[in-house]
Amino acid sequence: MSVDVPNALPDSLLSQLSDFLESQMGLHFPEERWRDLESGVAAAARDFGLRDAESCARWLLSAPLARNRVEVLACHLTVGETYFFREQRSLEVLKEQILPELLRSGIGAERRLRIWSAGCCTGEEPYSIAMLLDQHIPAPVANNLSLLATDINPRFLSKAAQGVYGEWSFRSTPGWMKERYFRKRKDGRYALLPQIRNRVTFSYLNLANDVYPSLLNNTNAMDVIFCRNVLMYFSADRAKQVAEGLYRSLVDGGWLIVSPVENSNTLFSSFSAIQFPGVVVYRKIVGAAQRVAIMGNQTSAFFPAAESMNQPVPAPWTRSVAPDETPPAPGVPEIGDAGIKPAQGKDDGTAFSSAARRCANEGRLAEAAEWCEKAIAADKLNPAHYYLLGTIRQEQGQPEAARRSLLRALYLDPEFALAHFALANIELSQGRCIQAERHFSNSLALLRARPHDESLPESEGLTAGRLVEIVASILASQPRTRVA
Repeated sequence: MSVDVPNALPDSLLSQLSDFLESQMGLHFPEERWRDLESGVAAAARDFGLRDAESCARWLLSAPLARNRVEVLACHLTVGETYFFREQRSLEVLKEQILPELLRSGIGAERRLRIWSAGCCTGEEPYSIAMLLDQHIPAPVANNLSLLATDINPRFLSKAAQGVYGEWSFRSTPGWMKERYFRKRKDGRYALLPQIRNRVTFSYLNLANDVYPSLLNNTNAMDVIFCRNVLMYFSADRAKQVAEGLYRSLVDGGWLIVSPVENSNTLFSSFSAIQFPGVVVYRKIVGAAQRVAIMGNQTSAFFPAAESMNQPVPAPWTRSVAPDETPPAPGVPEIGDAGIKPAQGKDDGTAFSSAARRCANEGRLAEAAEWCEKAIAADKLNPAHYYLLGTIRQEQGQPEAARRSLLRALYLDPEFALAHFALANIELSQGRCIQAERHFSNSLALLRARPHDESLPESEGLTAGRLVEIVASILASQPRTRVA
């Protein structure tokens, strides 16, 4: 016998809301989960100051979701169920197979070792990675490490940044790990040591809609990406789109680690699948035909495997034979293992700038800077070249050189909103809060004069409205600043 739910939303409204949230947030609510959707919207209605779920649903559908609405909805529609050292076999593969190869290649010594926890929830995953790295990489590499953790849920991010956890988060954690890296508080909870907490940078990111890879949000040139128990909440089309973005965010030879229930040859068709005992991971090998290691019956319940699951299987760590590569567009320098061949036919710096951006996205920062210098030599009055060089210098850990380049960009174009934003971040990182506030405020004023949905030049697709939300959020979090 079924029981009617009081004030249940009409199925037509739930269907419309489900499609809307999938387009705006990537969250997929099939018909069998509509009542979960209704409960979440009813809870969100209270935060929005609305009387009930129906009025909230109709209000949400009235306009595209601004970031503040996305954040509130994420708090009620996403589940934060995780714990330290979850799915340990994946972490063991990182420790025993991936890290040794990365260290042998010189990563961490010659350039930063870059790892991204995408969909980090309340922080247990990136902190588990940080503890593992503390155990197994030498100090010089630890000092040249970038560990990014992103999520769409601001409450999760706030808890993660605090680094304080209860017993339930340790249900699969070795006892010695808790004793070594945590201190028990008077309230019975455990606080993570600052040496581990400070190694992780937490940031808001909507995998469904935000731009990545990008120098703007530090999602470029990753060596390893963890994206576990995230894609299964997306529709198949949206999950494929996210997987392709993650592929582009990895350097050649980089690794993607997903949950076992998300293994799918269809979803990760751009990658080579590598079978280790007890786990399948995915590797980006540019130009290689997609190859699949033996996966047994580990196909995904969410993304069914394609016929290509029956392809011949290479041995683990064996690189597939690459087909003929697509030639670059006319005028764009060719980038390969042997270096970059000069382009023909352009002398305005555009080709050099394109080469610099490609190198930066692949983590080849020294080469990227060289190509930026060539672009500047070809066109000394183009502020975009100085802006790009500034972002590269910042990522190289050269804040003063970055600052000089960005100031030159602003000298040439005082209304360059992205340059104001980048310079504000540098000033903030150097503790110059008044200067940072001035540049943030300048960027806000310039951005608000633009159409909300206008893509910003040099931003790789970021819109003016999205950057307004980011700047306003940063300003609101600073004790000495106020949103204009």
